Amino acid sequence: MLHLLLAVIYLSFISLGLPDALLGSAWPTMYGEFGVPVSYAGVISMIIAVGTIVSSLQSDRLTRTLGTGKVTAISVGMTAAAIFGFSVSHSFWTLCLWAVPYGLGAGSVDAALNNYVALHYASRHMSWLHCMWGVGASLGPYIMEYALTAGGGWNMGYRYIALLQVVLTAVLVLSLPLWKTPAEDTAGGGNPALPLGQILRIPGAKAVMVTFFCYCAVEQTAGLWASSYLALHKGVPAETAAGFASLFFIGITAGRALSGFLTMKLSDSRMVRLGQGIIAVGIAAFLLPLGEYAALAGLLLIGLGCAPIYPCIIHSTPAHFGAEKSQAIIGVQMASAYMGTCLMPPLFGLIANHITVSLFPFYLLAILILMVFMHEALLKSSGNGA
Repeated sequence: MLHLLLAVIYLSFISLGLPDALLGSAWPTMYGEFGVPVSYAGVISMIIAVGTIVSSLQSDRLTRTLGTGKVTAISVGMTAAAIFGFSVSHSFWTLCLWAVPYGLGAGSVDAALNNYVALHYASRHMSWLHCMWGVGASLGPYIMEYALTAGGGWNMGYRYIALLQVVLTAVLVLSLPLWKTPAEDTAGGGNPALPLGQILRIPGAKAVMVTFFCYCAVEQTAGLWASSYLALHKGVPAETAAGFASLFFIGITAGRALSGFLTMKLSDSRMVRLGQGIIAVGIAAFLLPLGEYAALAGLLLIGLGCAPIYPCIIHSTPAHFGAEKSQAIIGVQMASAYMGTCLMPPLFGLIANHITVSLFPFYLLAILILMVFMHEALLKSSGNGA
């Protein structure tokens, strides 16, 4: 039964990734139909992000009340409905309305599933599960491309993904007897959910929140601006830079597959330090005057370095804070991660626009230094630095 549930969780992580890149891949064909500027994609993504932050902060309360199985099934069902809503939308404001359940569904399931795996499975599964998220995120644009080239339009691409989410919702409903009870999910017995103010007073909570904020700032800034940096500063042809930017995501996905094996030998904290060190080497490759191939290698190295950090910090949360508090902590970690995603890439966009894009590696380095400092502060506060 344990292995059957693990298979369901793996499918769930693929499902988490499927919608993530849909808007970016479909928007070039969508915005003209809705008669809005291309920049309005940012409005939709911000609504989704705000919903995700809100539901992440409520994940402790929801999981203690319903249990991970029901939270996952309900959240995936909400996402399926929202994606189908996108597929039948005929105005930009309708898209904005459907973006609300889209975001609310994503945050609670992300936090609940991550906490469940942290409590009940080995670290290698956390890395491999996040690798499966990368598989899902990669499949989404291919499904959209198929819909567009087959003449079905972007609407059909969203409809295909919605159908897959409906199937997964049915699988999750059928799997409900396999999940632990709400009390067993959080190991918190009948204790009430922790309010945000109380969570912030837990030793190490602020440090782990800043660590997550910094990690997602590095990941999302690198993913969004690497092509521009290569083209505008390193002189790489724009079409080549766009293609090589995929090296970053290849590095993350392959790195997480490899990290699963490394966690059998190294602790979570050592895996995080290893990832941070590899990111530093990748940034150095950008800074040194070694030519465009060194910069491309640096991009791959930054992706490889990012790979173990997110899953290993999540998996170590029960060890740092105790199983009874882990769901609450993971909820605020997720919220901090999405805040880093929302705020820091646009901030670098302003820097690139008003100063110079050549500051890209220095920007990443500054965030990395803060991440390292805060992670070490977390380890010191919890006494789990080995």
